[in-house]
Amino acid sequence: MGKGKAVHGRFRAPSDRIFDACNIVFMLCLMVFTLYPFLNTLAVSLNEANDSIRGGIYLWPREFTWSNYEFVFKEATIFHATLISVLRTVAGTVTSVFCCAMVAYTISRPEYVLRKFVSIAFILTMYFSGGLIPNFLLIRELGMLGTFWVYVVPGLIGVFNVIVIRSFIEGLPEGILESARIDGAGEFATFMRIVLPLCVPVLATVSLFTAVSQWNSWFDVFLYNSSYEQWSTLQYELMKILQNSNTSVNAQDYASQFAGSENLAKSVTPTSIRATMTIVASVPIILVYPFLQKYFVKGMTLGGVKG
Repeated sequence: MGKGKAVHGRFRAPSDRIFDACNIVFMLCLMVFTLYPFLNTLAVSLNEANDSIRGGIYLWPREFTWSNYEFVFKEATIFHATLISVLRTVAGTVTSVFCCAMVAYTISRPEYVLRKFVSIAFILTMYFSGGLIPNFLLIRELGMLGTFWVYVVPGLIGVFNVIVIRSFIEGLPEGILESARIDGAGEFATFMRIVLPLCVPVLATVSLFTAVSQWNSWFDVFLYNSSYEQWSTLQYELMKILQNSNTSVNAQDYASQFAGSENLAKSVTPTSIRATMTIVASVPIILVYPFLQKYFVKGMTLGGVKG
């Protein structure tokens, strides 16, 4: 046994060592290429704005300053937009995942006679849609223009999420569900007390998908709530800032209009504003990943393989 361990451990073939070395170098390069844009943006956001115009900022700020973040957070709409983004992300994720789980459980039951028809109808919506104008007219007729619910109701059911959850549920032992029915539990009680606790990995995976989509969404704000500033989101404010800074001829004039402070405006540029807003909008959702990573891997593995 000891000799076998030595053969497979210390005395490895040269080809295995070369493969491991190449694999490590490749993964390190991939990590650098993946992280560099974010780290560069972070460095620009923490660097003095006028100094950033010279270029040469890579992974570390040359003249460190907090003035860019002070400038961004001085604008009151940023805090309100961030609050709306957090509310829509939480409300949209919770309601959507719960509704998708209910639909997935329903169409996963063999005794449901319309399960094939409903499944096909859902899948067709992935390839065909009414278009932008019919969707807008529908939202208007439902009275959701200028309301918070326009961020929640249209996205309650995601077909892809339903399929992932259904695949996971179909892989659960049928005996567990049968024992719950024998004990007198109805369908809803079985779903709430048995199915949902067993589906935590796949629900966490779907929650991550939905939360990222809700947090990054800005086009629905542009379509339905662009005239209602009280429902503006952080991503929409970022889009407006990027658009205005890209079309601005004079950086200081633009900064003065945005912040309303001439002294603070002299210390920022559109480039520093874009970098800072990108970091502000990205960091909150990035912080969610470590808490859901283990569920994400397990949920995707089990949800994609039946049985």
